[in-house]
Amino acid sequence: MPGNSDVWKRVTSSTQPPSASAAPRRSTLRKHLTDSGSIRFRAVVAATAVLLVGSGTAVAAAAHKTVSLDVNGDTTTVTTWSGSVEGLLDEKDIEISERDLVAPVGALQDGAEIVVRHARQIDVQTDGAAESVWTTALTADEALEVFQARGDDVRLVATRSAADGRPELSLELTLDGPADVVVDGQTLTVDDGSTTVGDALDSLGVTLGEHDTVTVTRTDAGRVSVVVSRVTVEEVTTTSEIAFGTVTQDDASRYVGQKAVATKGVAGVRTVVDRVTTVDGVETARENLSDTVTQAPVDEVVKVGSKKRAAASSSSGSAITAGGAADSLNWAALAKCESGGNASIVSATGKYHGLYQFSVATWQAVGGTGLPSQASADEQTARAKMLYNRSGAGQWPHCGSRLFS
Repeated sequence: MPGNSDVWKRVTSSTQPPSASAAPRRSTLRKHLTDSGSIRFRAVVAATAVLLVGSGTAVAAAAHKTVSLDVNGDTTTVTTWSGSVEGLLDEKDIEISERDLVAPVGALQDGAEIVVRHARQIDVQTDGAAESVWTTALTADEALEVFQARGDDVRLVATRSAADGRPELSLELTLDGPADVVVDGQTLTVDDGSTTVGDALDSLGVTLGEHDTVTVTRTDAGRVSVVVSRVTVEEVTTTSEIAFGTVTQDDASRYVGQKAVATKGVAGVRTVVDRVTTVDGVETARENLSDTVTQAPVDEVVKVGSKKRAAASSSSGSAITAGGAADSLNWAALAKCESGGNASIVSATGKYHGLYQFSVATWQAVGGTGLPSQASADEQTARAKMLYNRSGAGQWPHCGSRLFS
């Protein structure tokens, strides 16, 4: 047959009687056709298949006839002298395209019931995939019944291309009976489903946001349901920290092992802007709009001593060297923590002396004589290194960690 195959699938579905296993279905004719009239309609369609009897030449009756003309569910009784259905439609200025349904066709008989269904283009979403198709169905209910074999989730999509954003679907919801509207977590009822999508929402006081979508589907119980999905599209800005780096610089004014921060590091800021789409509160899409460094990080600059120390000497004048791993540590930081950098300081109890707060017993254990606070700063540092090489930073339980700063 001519036209889109989808159209003729619908025609077959709407004109063939249901199988024994199928649930009985109401006629899709809106007015004047009772269930018995629907049966007569199918008989008329079947009768059009047999136009010739014996002679092989179609015979058109030339007598005056009275027929029923149903155009998209609006039925009128008309009189005509036309001998064919095509002639009657021309006479009534009813235009027919290859996608439309006309039944019966050919010779026109007195008392005939002529049914015309103009095809309409609608948007259908099947398991998430959208397409435009043509249908001769009168209602969304009828169209969904035809399309239900296409997939598990079949929906008709109401367009919102009008200037006011009003949802439009070229089919009424159902021939008769109620319909549901699912919105904002609620299921509301429209008592008379023979209405448009837009009018159904208006009757319930449902207002739509700029990006909201409206689809029409059928419940498992076969009831038409208008589903309003709340869609938000907004730009979301997030910031994150960019770690700063560390740069070391030799400092000839400081001894080897001494360090000092010349420039404090500052973390940078990365700013990301995304366009985020949510449907009923669930994120469904995210599009990156920009990703920029809005504040560059500032490197931390650390001065590292490069000046070598003179060998420490004892009170007897002999040189003192410690060597080992101790030479690379930050003894100035330890001295500042222990004594404030005062080589001659003595604790309030009189027990601890000098830069590194030696006890007399510990001082003597590393070869010192006299009181630690009376020795030179270099000797105190040399003997502190000896102590470190022997026992580690644990000798200074509160300040030992400064050696590694």
